[in-house]
Amino acid sequence: MYSMTGYASRAGNQHLDSALLEWEWDMRAVNGRGLDIRIRLPENLGFIEKKLRNSIAARLARGTVSLSLRLRISHPEAVAQVDPDALAGVLSALDLVQSRAQAAGVLLQAPTALDLLGWRGVLQHGPEIAIIPPETLGSILTTDLEVLLEDFVVSRRQEGGALAGVISAQLDEIARLTVAARGLSQQRSADLRAHFQRALAQVQEAARADPARIEQELALLAVKADLTEELDRLDAHCTAGRELLAAEGPVGRKLDFLTQEFNREANTLCSKAQHLEMTRIGLDLKTVIDQMREQVQNVE
Repeated sequence: MYSMTGYASRAGNQHLDSALLEWEWDMRAVNGRGLDIRIRLPENLGFIEKKLRNSIAARLARGTVSLSLRLRISHPEAVAQVDPDALAGVLSALDLVQSRAQAAGVLLQAPTALDLLGWRGVLQHGPEIAIIPPETLGSILTTDLEVLLEDFVVSRRQEGGALAGVISAQLDEIARLTVAARGLSQQRSADLRAHFQRALAQVQEAARADPARIEQELALLAVKADLTEELDRLDAHCTAGRELLAAEGPVGRKLDFLTQEFNREANTLCSKAQHLEMTRIGLDLKTVIDQMREQVQNVE
């Protein structure tokens, strides 16, 4: 079983002629109703987005997945140079800002040379992405993504294993409460019988009633109060839940549907209980089922 949440990161590098290509991946996911893939790439790398998206979709079924890539290309022998045109543009913009600020009576602090060098485009660090053939760059990054995806899937599988343990314990608790409800059934039947007899005595004192009609009504009440069907379905749902925990592939949607069925039976048990201890068992069932449903929301 796999969780929808997970995290993986990876850094890599490769020498291409005289240039050094370095990259860093960051991949994380949270819960989602379907598969929502969000990719952030550096400029000029949009041509690999579809391949990245297809690779992710082939490995994952559900979750909101975010993938980001940071890329650097440097030349060990290159000396950083200032781009005169970019610097002139920055200085022109600063001159305009300063003059507008003075006209408005606002005093601005003058930028330092380091501030100007930090402006995008002013300092040239070496070759750009454009000098690397797209097919080469795409092949390097998509191949490395497969390694990242494997780490990411392992992360989701480990968290899924922990979720399976929690859900399994909750199924055991539901099964225990179901057994307790069965054990209480005989005492509950006796208590209900005594309650019906007292009610019948009050009716007979208040008015004349057809004994046959009263027997029919009592029989109908007994049938409506019977909990055997609900308890049998709870047992069946526990069995189905354990089978899903052992199944391969995405099971989150099926588990979510199963928790709804669990909740329906618990609600019916509470509404039909007419008995203090049985009502307490029903409420305990609803509590455990609600806790299980919260965990199931994380399952792929």
